[in-house]
Amino acid sequence: MKIIKVTNIEKFAIKTLPKQPQKNRIIVESILKDVKKNGDAAVRKYEKKFSGVKITTLRVSKAEIKNAYSKVSKIELDSLRLAKIRLEKTESAIKSLLKNTTITHDGIKISKKFIPIQSVGCYVPGGLAKYPSSVIMSVVPAKVAGVARIVVVSPPNTDGTIDPLTIVAANLCGANEIYKTGGVQSIAALSNGTKSILKVDKIVGPGGAFVTTAKYLTSNETSIDMLAGPTELGIIADNSMNPQLIALDLISQAEHSNDTFCYLITTSQKLANSVNNIISELIPKIKRSTFVKSSLKNNGFIAICKTNSDMIKLANTLAPEHLQIMTKNPALLSSKINTAGLILLGENTPSSVSDYLLGSNHILPTNGFGKIRGSLSVLDFLKINTQATCLKSSLSKISKYLDVLTTSEGLPNHFEAIRGRLK
Repeated sequence: MKIIKVTNIEKFAIKTLPKQPQKNRIIVESILKDVKKNGDAAVRKYEKKFSGVKITTLRVSKAEIKNAYSKVSKIELDSLRLAKIRLEKTESAIKSLLKNTTITHDGIKISKKFIPIQSVGCYVPGGLAKYPSSVIMSVVPAKVAGVARIVVVSPPNTDGTIDPLTIVAANLCGANEIYKTGGVQSIAALSNGTKSILKVDKIVGPGGAFVTTAKYLTSNETSIDMLAGPTELGIIADNSMNPQLIALDLISQAEHSNDTFCYLITTSQKLANSVNNIISELIPKIKRSTFVKSSLKNNGFIAICKTNSDMIKLANTLAPEHLQIMTKNPALLSSKINTAGLILLGENTPSSVSDYLLGSNHILPTNGFGKIRGSLSVLDFLKINTQATCLKSSLSKISKYLDVLTTSEGLPNHFEAIRGRLK
């Protein structure tokens, strides 16, 4: 990893933040247009091109679901259930805080209700790894919210099937439909609808650079949760921490793919050197070393800052998806961090455990979007329904103010609609 002494935080952040290749957009736009025009035929064509398989039936059948259960061990099923239960507990607690309410004033009544959206598409990555955990993270909050139609899409393996654990997780968590398609073509199908896959109201879930671009480009027609692209891990650490643990944590996220964004921020040159040396020693010995080496070499870095304040400023500027704070007093630093998607405190709270069983959601904002939102949650699957009732006497009380405001905006017919009711 590159070790860099940071003197100008703003310039360093601008130079360092990952940038999406422009060619991605051109490719994605082409696929989106093709699927919009040609539907299932285009979806199958791209599955053949990218997955190397011929898909005859896109939807996973009941028989395929039953077969998937037969291939999952008891401990695997127990693990999925535990992850589901823990996330359900968190999401249910959030939902319980959302109370319907009615506000009355001078004969005017405003009612606010939280109601579920009708349909969602949950994208579950595949290909480079299996992600049944991402099924749980997207389907469970939708189910807790009360979404009526929950669709899961995921890339097929080279044999034309979806990983059994992914299928079982989707069924266990309450998905209504599961489809054997991934990548840009699946986002296009969910957004526009095809003969096999009906359009959804919202698309959620993490994905690689192409899927993230596809979600962005379809967001003018179909709502999305966020731009949750290749994983990001920032670690703030001081010299009181074990450099071996820091190295292992950086490796754990870098193994996802070549385009992860993992880095260490510290004030200690000694810690920086130790972590870098340990990573160099470990890479030849670990599994998925190709991904780890490529990602950390091309995208990763160790930033050495002068002060704790500079470390905080840099972390807030980069707004990482995950931020581990591994210092003597992590709570003190965390109180000053307001842009990370998820903050993990202390040496025994690695990002890898948050990916599965903490009860937090691992679908998190990337690309700096942690500055304006947090993790996927039940809130993403609910909308506020507003109803208003006004009595004639109430209109009369506020009519002179309505006259002033409508006149000031140059919209006289607005007030005529009110005057007509007061005659």
